[in-house]
Amino acid sequence: MYFVKAALAGGICCSITHGAMTPVDVVKTRIQLEPSVYNKGMIGGFRQIIAREGAGALLTGFGPTAAGYFVQGWFKFGGVEFFKIQAVDYLGEEQAWKNRVAINLGAAAAAEFIADIFLCPLEATRIRLVSNPSFANGLADAFPKIIKQDGILKGLYSGFGPILFKQIPYTMAKFAVQASAAEQIYAAVGKGPSELTTNQNLGVSLGSGVVAGVAAAIISHPADTLLSMVNKEGAGGNGSITSRLFNLARETGLARLALNGLGPRCVMIGVLTAGQFVVFDSVMPLIGAKKFHFVDPAVGH
Repeated sequence: MYFVKAALAGGICCSITHGAMTPVDVVKTRIQLEPSVYNKGMIGGFRQIIAREGAGALLTGFGPTAAGYFVQGWFKFGGVEFFKIQAVDYLGEEQAWKNRVAINLGAAAAAEFIADIFLCPLEATRIRLVSNPSFANGLADAFPKIIKQDGILKGLYSGFGPILFKQIPYTMAKFAVQASAAEQIYAAVGKGPSELTTNQNLGVSLGSGVVAGVAAAIISHPADTLLSMVNKEGAGGNGSITSRLFNLARETGLARLALNGLGPRCVMIGVLTAGQFVVFDSVMPLIGAKKFHFVDPAVGH
């Protein structure tokens, strides 16, 4: 039952945080897709969209975002907890402690791969709605339209490669950096999680989550830009997914892939990641689960 509870907490935290960040994500995606039009930064992008399309346009794609990231959060957080605990059971507590960074990285990669199989169609739908708001009225309307127009593979899974390249490094950095940052904070105060109050532990989650979010955003940003582009109708030509990705990368250039929309994404992912760990760590005790932590056998906490 622990893994189900962790998965539920993960689904809740990802759905809430990604859903709340929909307006920022709309602006970020527009900057990535149309940099010549939306070239006034994040605040300017908000103003441009509101002036042209009204404030409601900032919630474009909210449905697929909330639904997609609940499913992704379910498999991601639940999967990370599952793979970590399996590793501890296999290696033993002492070896698991010594190899905790590698375990965090491996668990995150495996869990994210599984989660992305379910996330990709909903992310493709979100990007299609953001890039072309007149395409459909929400998730239920857009999904069958995309399948009818482009088919399942091209329409919903064109971005599967980029989403793996984006999400797997992002998630590996997110969980590994957060765990390391939290460990450093606990070491600095000289106490383990069991010795701190709930609010103090949430403070650790918040601080370490911000650090992890910014690091993960920078690492995964080029693939995030490519993902936004490849899901835009007609982008990269009419060849295979691989050829379209190469065409887009060549046309765009590394600098633009790495830097377009990076500022808004660092803000978005920093806040989002910190929020996810805070919500996850808040929900877990509410549903009767105690979060797993690696234990140093020499210290005992």
